[in-house]
Amino acid sequence: MDLSISSAERGGVTVVHVGGEIDVYTAPTLRERLDEQIKAGHTHLVVDLSGVTFMDSTGLGVLVGRLKSVRAQDGSLRLVCSAERILKVFAITGLDKVFQIFGSVDDAVGAHA
Repeated sequence: MDLSISSAERGGVTVVHVGGEIDVYTAPTLRERLDEQIKAGHTHLVVDLSGVTFMDSTGLGVLVGRLKSVRAQDGSLRLVCSAERILKVFAITGLDKVFQIFGSVDDAVGAHA
């Protein structure tokens, strides 16, 4: 399955909407797109995983790496996810303690204010 990625500015935050499967084949594309945002000075990111149907450890690695990048620039990276199968991946790996995970984009953007 293909990966779709789009972004929009909202309330001083860049919201990156991701859909499809994040795996060893598609994770490099996600990494590139997030790195483009960070290099452009967008260091407060909300990554909307609502449209993601599958994520493996490669995808988790991309998100952890970008979290480190934005934190090094006093930024933030929040996730939006409500799908149990994706949330379970974060819980099993303990990354639910590392990332701020919200149920909606509105909540994630609001947490920035």
